[in-house]
Amino acid sequence: MLSYRHSFHAGNFADILKHSVLVAVLEHFIKKDKPFDYIDSHSGAGLFDLSSEHAQKLGEYKEGIAKLQPEQWPELSAYLNAIAAFNDQGELRYYPGSPLLAMQYLRAKDNAWLYELHPNDVELLRNNIASCRYSKRAKVTCADGLKGLLAHLPPVSRRGLVLIDPSYEIKTEYEQVVAAIAQGYKKFATGIYALWYPVVDRQTINQLEQSLLATGIKDIQRFELGLAPDSAGRGMTSSGMIVINPPWGLFEHMQQVLPRLAATLKTNAEAVYRCEVLVGE
Repeated sequence: MLSYRHSFHAGNFADILKHSVLVAVLEHFIKKDKPFDYIDSHSGAGLFDLSSEHAQKLGEYKEGIAKLQPEQWPELSAYLNAIAAFNDQGELRYYPGSPLLAMQYLRAKDNAWLYELHPNDVELLRNNIASCRYSKRAKVTCADGLKGLLAHLPPVSRRGLVLIDPSYEIKTEYEQVVAAIAQGYKKFATGIYALWYPVVDRQTINQLEQSLLATGIKDIQRFELGLAPDSAGRGMTSSGMIVINPPWGLFEHMQQVLPRLAATLKTNAEAVYRCEVLVGE
């Protein structure tokens, strides 16, 4: 149940999609002086060494983040600058996961609630967070994040982002994420919810979408990026982000970015992307 380790996949095309959306939302929060809360249901270790045995085994980052040259991507400057903060100038050795990207935006008035179940990754996360500015504003907990996030809703700040991105090793997680969002939304309807998913079997994603639509939640956008069209074979061909209550300008930003990412990251197969409104406001 806890075999998945993101260290094998850090910096791949799925991370680029997930984290570019994440950073765009965090940029939205810091435009105002008001505090916000960040809740991460599946935090992982937080920081990944791309020269490690794990990262080198699959080398997925080479077809992902290594292909993005900062000077060629002004529209992703915030995301790429956040990565550069963990590396020596001009070098790409470390890739920050979602919690450490979020810590780049945390201010003295903000809070981060970070959940992770893998015992080894929890200790790595604690050590990585300890070196961050305002680390005392972040709490790392070894627990089920889908259950834990509800304890923080609604946040005292009344402004918040909930990131949910399990590995989906367990098939019931597709149902659990929708249930967690539905419960969270009842407590905090104005929060921003970002749900990541892998496209291994399109029918499963269609069911996920229908389950989410059945909740009656409004204002939902979906962004997808893939290295190949849907396939009946094994393995992830695409991944997506579903964002509830997306900030103003996110849709237009992703409309601009996704076609370029698809063209840049494609290998021998045809790259694909989606940028659509699932439910209006």
